Parts: sequence; structure tokens; C-alpha cells
Amino acid sequence: MNTEEKSKLRGILITASGSACWGMSGCFGQYLLQNCGVSSDWLVCMRLIFAGILLMLIGFFREGKALFEIFRHKEDMIKLLIFSLIGVLFSQWLYFLAIEYSNAGTATVLQATAPVFILFAICVSKKLLPTKIEAVALLGVLAGTTLLTTHGDFSTMQVSPSVLFFGLGAAVAVAFYNMSSASLMRKYSTYCVVGFGMLIAVVPMSILSKPWQVPFPSDPFALLMLAGVILIGTAVAYSLYLYGVSKVGPFLGSLLASVEPITAILFSALFLNTSFHPLDFVGFLLVLSMVTLLSVQTKPV
Repeated sequence: MNTEEKSKLRGILITASGSACWGMSGCFGQYLLQNCGVSSDWLVCMRLIFAGILLMLIGFFREGKALFEIFRHKEDMIKLLIFSLIGVLFSQWLYFLAIEYSNAGTATVLQATAPVFILFAICVSKKLLPTKIEAVALLGVLAGTTLLTTHGDFSTMQVSPSVLFFGLGAAVAVAFYNMSSASLMRKYSTYCVVGFGMLIAVVPMSILSKPWQVPFPSDPFALLMLAGVILIGTAVAYSLYLYGVSKVGPFLGSLLASVEPITAILFSALFLNTSFHPLDFVGFLLVLSMVTLLSVQTKPV
């Protein structure tokens, strides 16, 4: 194996590790929500404020005063505000609500359908019809989601309507997150855009949930899980993923992002004793494979 191949393999492993950290973060959140008496509102507040500060500190260490360049451009400030209040806030909030009412694996797979909504937005804005491959992928995602929610029995729902609403709502928010941040990401660093985005989003979330009225968990293991949501799910995940993508490129990076839901499913089943029906895994596989196909086929916004 030559030096270039070794560098690419290292990049693949690092990128996949970053994606896995996001999946693990969802499982840490599941433990807190289902075993420690915290609410998704409180958890999202904690993640937004502490992760936002952490990303800002990393960004300032790397970029210095250039981190604040975005506030010198009124148009970009407005874009950042919209991105924060819709993309960041709702992608986080709805995702953890889906976990609270189901589990990290199911919530992450539902959220992973975001490329479907990106494709829909592109087709509507450009007045285009999906290609044959995109149409097949859309039908595959629909079939996989239907299998998850019914297990093939259309007389019963295996996943509650609220979980479906929160999970697919999170996917819509992630689609908006990706599309609304595209122009900002081309001009500013991820640490700037996502860090400030989190700190802006925490303002309305705090007004809604009043986290200062809720005491921190006293259990040391719960505090460790909270640290995992904040540290592993943000600083470690972003740093590993972005460094890895710089080595393997955005195309391969987008494919390796599928490690996130796979990790969430495995950790949820192995360490949180979440039970899955065999048909759940068929649905997971169908959704993730079709979403990967969409990611390959759909052109950047």
C-alpha cells in the first residue's frame, strides 16, 4: 500500500469515526431522556449552549478574529439568523423529541431521509422531474419507512404518529439546514456557521423551556452521558468528520455519513437494550441504501 492509499484509508477511517460519534451522541441522549428524567427541551438547550461555546472556542483558536467576519455583512447575518432559527433549532429539537418517544436508531434513520426532501426542493425550484434512479430511490425510501411503521400489517402502526412526525420533521429541518447553510459554508468555516447558529438557536429554546429552572442530573453517569452528547456529538464529531472529508473529498464523505444511523442502531440495541423487530432492520437497510443512492445522484444545491 503506497503513501496515497494509506492517506485515503486513514481519511476514510477518520470520517467514519466522526459519523459514528454523531450516532453515539443520539444514544447518549436516549439514555438521558429515558432513564434520567430530563426532557428533550432541556437536553437541546444544554447541547446548543455548551456545544455552541465549544465550537466557537475551537474556531477562535483556529481562525482568531476572522471568526467574527460574518457580522460585517448584513446579508450573511440575515442568512445566519434564518439558518439558526429554522435549520439548527428544529433539526435538534425534533430529532431529540423523536428519540424521547422512540429510540436513537429509529429517530436517526428517519432523520436520514433528509436527501428526499432536498431532492423535492430541487425539483420544485428548478421545475424538474426526478430521474428514473431518483424515482426508484424515492419509492424505496417510502417502502422502507412504511415497513418500519407497519411491519407489513397496514391495520396497525408500530411507530406512533408523533414519532413519525418528529423524525420526518427533523429530516425536513436537516434538509433546510443543509440548503440554507450552503452559501455560508462556502464563505465561512463550519465552526463559525454552526457555532454561532447554535448560540442563536438557544435563545428561543431557552425562553420556551426555561432550563435554569431544571437542576442538572446528580448521577455521575448521567453527567458523563451529557458530556458525551456535547463533546463527542459536536467537537469530536465535527473535528474528525471535517478532517476526514479534507482527505477523502465531499463525495465519499457524504457516503460515509451513513455510518451515523448504523452506529445509532447498533449502540441502541447492544447497550440500551432497545428491541427491534426483524422487519425493522429490513426497513433500516432499505431506507439507508436508497438515501445513499439519492446522495450519489442528487446534484449539490
